[in-house]
Amino acid sequence: MTNTTRPSASASLGLLVLRVVVGSVFAAHGAQKIFEYTLPGTIGSFAGMGIPLPEIAAPVVAFIELVGGLLLIAGFFTRPVGILLAIDMAVALVAVHLPAGLWVGEGGYEFVAVLGVAALALAFTGAGRFSLDAALLRGRVPAWIA
Repeated sequence: MTNTTRPSASASLGLLVLRVVVGSVFAAHGAQKIFEYTLPGTIGSFAGMGIPLPEIAAPVVAFIELVGGLLLIAGFFTRPVGILLAIDMAVALVAVHLPAGLWVGEGGYEFVAVLGVAALALAFTGAGRFSLDAALLRGRVPAWIA
């Protein structure tokens, strides 16, 4: 019996599927804020929702979601990216969605809660074997990064 923290192949496959799906959703939402709504439109939307400092918050959130989503897909810097995305979703939940209740169809928090918890789970577990973290960073950086 060996003492290892390296996930099994099946657990790593599960993490890969989770990373790709969650990362794709985050990347799509970030791209939407940048390219479809445009940054000025997203800033206006954030201002209308009462988000403090929308001129700073909107671009930061948009790029965290776009770049963070792509990094999750690749499994690169998964733990810190997962934390940033979980914080992003926690703020969205409290600042925007919580008053509307659970159901997303009514503007509720179910979607952001699932995304936030999935990102947090990836921050806790890491990317697994099938990732750039495992290929490039394992053993070279502190465990909280890879």
